[in-house]
Amino acid sequence: MRELVLDTETTGLDFSGGDRIVEIGIVELENHIETGNFFHYYLNPEKESSLEALKVHGLTTEFLSDKPKFADVADELIKFIGDSLIVIHNASFDIGFINAELKNSNMTAINEKNIIDTIILAKKKFRGQSISLDSLCRKYNIDISNREVHGALKDAKLLALVYLELIGGKQTKLKFQEENELQNNEYSTYKINLNDYYKGRKPVKQREFELNLDDHKLHIESIKKIPNKIWDYFKN
Repeated sequence: MRELVLDTETTGLDFSGGDRIVEIGIVELENHIETGNFFHYYLNPEKESSLEALKVHGLTTEFLSDKPKFADVADELIKFIGDSLIVIHNASFDIGFINAELKNSNMTAINEKNIIDTIILAKKKFRGQSISLDSLCRKYNIDISNREVHGALKDAKLLALVYLELIGGKQTKLKFQEENELQNNEYSTYKINLNDYYKGRKPVKQREFELNLDDHKLHIESIKKIPNKIWDYFKN
């Protein structure tokens, strides 16, 4: 099963008011395991970022001035996404921006039925608690020490780790590996030749015990007093 973990950075908070995407990052998962494939672009929004947004992502107008516009990478984006499920933290924000950009590029919007919102997953698991990406990373002991500013690809990678924790994906992977190791060990056991295994081993001297006849008699009498004892089923 292919899933994509997505994040964006923008010039502001309101796509309907003309704010644009300045960075998009997507990480690919296959059966809840990162494949190493990703999609990432810095984008020229053709407008200034708000001061608040600039403090968040640090992407200046000068840095973005020579980067491609969204329309330049839209086809590649849609091809990369395909019909895969998309995992997003606070999906309405990112999908709102992406679909606004696709509309401006005369392209079909992304089907929101293919979206998994980790905000919803986290709310069910941590009722009444902070469920920002930073908070969830701290809950799951995920290192965010180098997250001085937000970055779409960096945050998508962090969200992938959080998502796997929210759904128990790490444990699933561990179990899968353990089952494989067990099967391999069992297969190896079948290949052992017992004659070779015991060849050259010194025989263990048989230990001798004296039977206490009084104890044995008491044991036999005790067994007779047990109702529906299992030994009765094995008598010839």
